[in-house]
Amino acid sequence: MSTIESVTLMLALVYSTSLLYWSGKKWGALVSGTLLIGATLASFFWPLLLILLVSVLVVTLVGQYLPAFANADGRPNAIREICQHFFALSILLVAVQYAINAGMLYTGETPWLMRPDVGDAFLPIAGGIELKAILTLGLWDQNHPAAVVMLCVVLLTGIVCKRAFCGWACPLGLAGEYLYKLRKKVVHSELLPPAWIDWPLRMLKYLLLAALCYLVISMPSATIPHYLAGNYHKVADLKMAAFFLMPSMAALICFGIIFALAAWRRQGFCRYICPYGALLGIVSFLSPFKIRRNTQHCLIDAKGMSCDKCTRACPANISVHTQKTVRSDECQACLRCVSACPKKQALQLSTRNGINLSARGLLIVLLTLMFMLPLLAYVSGYWHSQTPDGIKMELIQKLNRIGH
Repeated sequence: MSTIESVTLMLALVYSTSLLYWSGKKWGALVSGTLLIGATLASFFWPLLLILLVSVLVVTLVGQYLPAFANADGRPNAIREICQHFFALSILLVAVQYAINAGMLYTGETPWLMRPDVGDAFLPIAGGIELKAILTLGLWDQNHPAAVVMLCVVLLTGIVCKRAFCGWACPLGLAGEYLYKLRKKVVHSELLPPAWIDWPLRMLKYLLLAALCYLVISMPSATIPHYLAGNYHKVADLKMAAFFLMPSMAALICFGIIFALAAWRRQGFCRYICPYGALLGIVSFLSPFKIRRNTQHCLIDAKGMSCDKCTRACPANISVHTQKTVRSDECQACLRCVSACPKKQALQLSTRNGINLSARGLLIVLLTLMFMLPLLAYVSGYWHSQTPDGIKMELIQKLNRIGH
């Protein structure tokens, strides 16, 4: 596990520890603290004492001097934005580390900076093929094992806490928010499409998802071992990086369309294009947690008042105030509607049996799923790529000639 991955993991666990500790659940802090020490031992050796001292300092500062962190339920919008920027910064650092590693491979130098394996999260097709290999052949890929780990992590977040990954962690969603805000400064109108156009556009992401699933499902199981051992799969991450760094004219046009959609309407990319969003939208129906409206506390039913603050706060334009249970595939569990509700108990993220998941709880669950599973995979030996640097140096020189 690379330095940046380890630091990101450490910070996430420290924050989870602080949330649990300052909410009075000291047993949770003990568990998270133990896992934090385990992650640190697995990733670092010589600076162990310094890291533990810094961790204790961070927890102390978080609890005593940053009430927005300590009281996650009090300011869920602020906490969500901090979480989004934390993930975006992590991805940026990973990209820089990956670029340095790839650049040294290209020049024939032995990299002094490790390749961050979490970058395999951008290989969803490879992750799907590896998952099929595990289920049908019992075969674990050795070239990009983190791809299937991260795919399972994202799927699990959808099953447990709906599309919270989209609303709380995805850096592309955050970039779309900034593009939308920038456009709003120039053109103040919402520019929402009519319903008869919006629905077909929403189906685009499902068509893209279907195409990706077809590539995985249509591959015969007998050919998977040959594919996983082939040169293309060994440098699939480098091929993906080259696609973004040296895009063709068609790719540039596609990027322009994506940027235009993100600026045109709020969450335009998530709503119309993102296949990961489509996948999470489907699996989110399995989540026991839904946004539920308590009619005994809601001003509409309890006092006959006209109130639609929750609907106006929803970035996906879901009509929250007219539903008792929000089951939309567009709900990202961002809790903006909950924050906007003037009655604290009228709107909650909860199960059918009345188990509520607060902003604090949702964040802890999301961080746990996204960082504990990769840690377990790393400790078990199913995280780090086993492809030798020498082979990568050889293949990167003929990257354009390597095909499926």
